[in-house]
Amino acid sequence: MTLPPWHALHEAACARGDSTYRDPETGYTVFTALAHLKRGKCCGSACRHCPYGHEAVPGRS
Repeated sequence: MTLPPWHALHEAACARGDSTYRDPETGYTVFTALAHLKRGKCCGSACRHCPYGHEAVPGRS
């Protein structure tokens, strides 16, 4: 299984304690799982690194 290009960037950002990293394919700024944990709950936006299992995303269970 090949991991997506952003996987290593996310791991490195979390290891540094960073809240975001830049997605190499889109150029978008992406929140890390650490940033989501600081928020304290799922925001419902279907974030890539949601540590809460997307519990507040409409239509997801």
